[in-house]
Amino acid sequence: MNMLQAIPAMPVREMERSVGFYRDLLGFTVRHWEGGFAVLECGGVEVHLWHSGDESWRTREDKRPIISGAESFIAGTASFRIRVEGVDELHSRLMPFGIMHPNTKLGDRPWGVREFDVLDPDGNLITFYERRIS
Repeated sequence: MNMLQAIPAMPVREMERSVGFYRDLLGFTVRHWEGGFAVLECGGVEVHLWHSGDESWRTREDKRPIISGAESFIAGTASFRIRVEGVDELHSRLMPFGIMHPNTKLGDRPWGVREFDVLDPDGNLITFYERRIS
């Protein structure tokens, strides 16, 4: 058995806004978009977006567990990392958009990478990193 690839699936509240963010700001191409699901790619990186907009949990009167799996509060709870070449250049390009995570800065980390974080429109965390040690 070989594991060959992992693809992050990000929960988002508004597909159009999120697709625009990944396409227009981060440089992804939309390969497929149908209703509440989109497949985007950039280089060798693929990201799936899925609509997490069920608001029925807000007005439920019964005490049963919330189980639709697409509740709006799930959006903004995910994260993933993208390995890049040219992390400093990417940071400079993205800085003007105001999407940087407020608690982290571009920098070298003790685990051998240089990285920075951005937040998508829902607050999902995306870390861009470049390896510094082989």
